[in-house]
Amino acid sequence: MITPQIVADHGLSPDEYDRVLAALGRTPNLLELGIFSVMWSEHCSYKSSKLHLAKLPTTAPWVICGPGENAGVIDIGDGDAAIFKMESHNHPSFIEPYQGAATGVGGILRDVFTMGARPIANMNALRFGEIDAPRMKHLIKGVVAGIGGYGNCVGVPTVGGETNFHKAYNGNIIVNAMTVGVARQDKIFYSAAAGVGNPVVYVGSKTGRDGIHGATMASAEFDENSDEKRPTVQVGDPFTEKLLIEACLELMASDAIVAIQDMGAAGLTSSSVEMASKGGVGIRLDLEKVPVREERMTPYEMMLSESQERMLMVLKPGREAFAEAIFRKWQLDFAVIGEVVAGDRLTLTFHGETVGEIPLEPLADKPPKYDRPWVPTPKREPLTDVPESTDIAADLLKLMACPDLASKRWIWEQYDHMVGADTLQRPGGDAAVVRVHGTNKALAITTDCTPRYCFADPVEGGKQAVAESWRNLIAVGAKPLAITNCLNFASPQNPVIMGQLVGCIEGMAEACRALDYPVVSGNVSLYNESRATGGGNAILPTPAIGGVGLIADYTRQMTLAFKATGEELWLIGAASPNDGAHLGQSLWLRECHGREDGPPPPVDLATERAVGDFIATMIADGAVTAIHDLSGGGLAAGVAAMALAGDIGARLDVALDAGAAFGEGQGRYLVTLRPGLRLPAAPVPAIRLGTIGGDALVLNGTALPLARVRQVHEGALPALLASARS
Repeated sequence: MITPQIVADHGLSPDEYDRVLAALGRTPNLLELGIFSVMWSEHCSYKSSKLHLAKLPTTAPWVICGPGENAGVIDIGDGDAAIFKMESHNHPSFIEPYQGAATGVGGILRDVFTMGARPIANMNALRFGEIDAPRMKHLIKGVVAGIGGYGNCVGVPTVGGETNFHKAYNGNIIVNAMTVGVARQDKIFYSAAAGVGNPVVYVGSKTGRDGIHGATMASAEFDENSDEKRPTVQVGDPFTEKLLIEACLELMASDAIVAIQDMGAAGLTSSSVEMASKGGVGIRLDLEKVPVREERMTPYEMMLSESQERMLMVLKPGREAFAEAIFRKWQLDFAVIGEVVAGDRLTLTFHGETVGEIPLEPLADKPPKYDRPWVPTPKREPLTDVPESTDIAADLLKLMACPDLASKRWIWEQYDHMVGADTLQRPGGDAAVVRVHGTNKALAITTDCTPRYCFADPVEGGKQAVAESWRNLIAVGAKPLAITNCLNFASPQNPVIMGQLVGCIEGMAEACRALDYPVVSGNVSLYNESRATGGGNAILPTPAIGGVGLIADYTRQMTLAFKATGEELWLIGAASPNDGAHLGQSLWLRECHGREDGPPPPVDLATERAVGDFIATMIADGAVTAIHDLSGGGLAAGVAAMALAGDIGARLDVALDAGAAFGEGQGRYLVTLRPGLRLPAAPVPAIRLGTIGGDALVLNGTALPLARVRQVHEGALPALLASARS
């Protein structure tokens, strides 16, 4: 009997259960209730965000496939396509960090190779709490080990990402994974089932009891009983994933596949429902034919399991034996478990008995969609009592050692970032650069977000996240093409949090339109908060942006490293260092004065576009030798990063106060020019700052040895992790 408590345990409200009754015209059985539960979860249905996601621009002449498929697809010329997406695995990673992060990588890989692409790069965006918070050292080490353990074994390089720390993530960390792949445009595969009578085929690993109700768990906040959710975390096997990639790509080289879908969140349920719904057909599954690895598994467990490394396909009739031979060769399971049928229903049988029958429309096309109440975030008052720096060099050292700016070498050295031999820029630069194998083209990839800006002003923060992504691609010589996103927020039932989500989307949409930088895929992760005793509360609004751009000739790529003594250092996008003297929400204000107040820096999108276009022109003309966009830590931190990358110092001939040194004004780049080269006539503001050379950073006449900067910058994170509590 379905009781109110059983309904609540499945994450459905009383009103939603009434909709289930109306959709079926009867009381559901437990299997059917479970299917509605996962398909109507926030994780699968986007019921609180879909209304607002429609505001994002998703089209451009180079967009082949926008949101709605497993991943986005863009044209990169010569008949090639880049296929990419970012997704969250936040809740699983907080409960079980190694497997949560590992299976996040596995899931996003499947989203990409499901569409016919060979994955060429993994990225990530990680947010942790205070390093000395309870369990945080364990979480950091587990997540990093999980990302490396899966990506390294499957043979796809992890080429970059970003990692930040803030107390708001003490009770709910953020683990976002991104994968980029490359395919031929005439070999892209989609998920819409077709052809009544065509066989439905299950391939990959066997189904177990791990991950049951994972999508439902990911759609609720944490409390003091969250450890009990550990069984909802999936267990990954990267070696099987590697076999699955090769088997799928081999089959995709034939004409056997009609449709294909990975079994991600909600497993066999979501894959079958989405394939049938997109194709306007029905599907019948004979569940006794599902390969299982545990005894006496029930239909409920089979349909809701989120066991990893599994795919669902619709094949052309008569091609079953051909496909099976490929998967058996790769030592993977293969089973025909059903067929495409006429009508609009998902029909489930078990040993000849119908155990579930549900119309597809309410599951996939018409789940609940909420226009939740929201309130805008009040505008912050400008800073009034702005502190001054008594020692610019000392403050710079403190910033370069803070967790947000400290070197993440300890993290990325655990990743194989060179496997495949196509990685052209290692982690640590503005963007990763990976060659399109066998060509002179390269893809530039970046992940970006500044949550403290989004918390202070969601609209400006949303604009800045997109604009910084765009700048990072420009800075390595790429033409920015499109973004994926992962929108991480707390409970949408809180009007303040919902206002953050609405505001960030509004800002993102405005920036995407201004920069011709559409959204082609994405993910929404809500209820990222903890009610556990001593935990955090709501996370900062974190709309992570994954950007992809094209470098037509990788020999023209740019890096941030200073190249040679005597080169001139210029600031582009400002007429003086004080033009960027915005200290509200700056890292300097937080790290050196313990304050997180004031508004974030405003983003002028017209200026952003003009400055970025000028930088692109300078690169095309061969006028610059190094480029770095300015962001957290401002001008002083930017100069230090370039000096450390090139192991060459710099002397600044301009006076710096706190605002000029550490202000985080937007739309600015540092560039270097070879001796004798003149800056092209600039349609945007520009100022000469100084010259490159020596073994120190000379600021306001004070020499700060580069060796000392490197010592604190690279030693900070390992020292903090060694001293922090587990």
